[in-house]
Amino acid sequence: MKKTIFMDKYPVYTLTLEKNEIKQKNILEIIEYFRDKVEKHPIAKFIAVFDHYSHTKELGGQIMEGLKDAQNFIFCFGPALPNTKILAARPRSIGICELEDSFVVEFLEAPKEELNALMESWAKGLVS
Repeated sequence: MKKTIFMDKYPVYTLTLEKNEIKQKNILEIIEYFRDKVEKHPIAKFIAVFDHYSHTKELGGQIMEGLKDAQNFIFCFGPALPNTKILAARPRSIGICELEDSFVVEFLEAPKEELNALMESWAKGLVS
């Protein structure tokens, strides 16, 4: 995975997967893969899938050239509420985009290093 700083302040982890590298054939299969990971985790909870591509298209918004689909897989690792600010870092979202020959998996850095490492391992686990 590659860590970059988006808009000079947001740490984003990115993994680009060629379609021939993974067994999943579309975004829905990738979402099912992540949902299985969340459901097997002792504290994670699945929340929703947001179809960002359809939403943007319905609004007549700009969509980058070559983008075929874009979904957000939304879930939470929140085992405690130690303060009010923690809600700003939750829930977690993994963005999944489909391009012609690849899928791009991205997420913001998590506040807890071990949960960030777990999300990285989930993403890397897509590789066959």
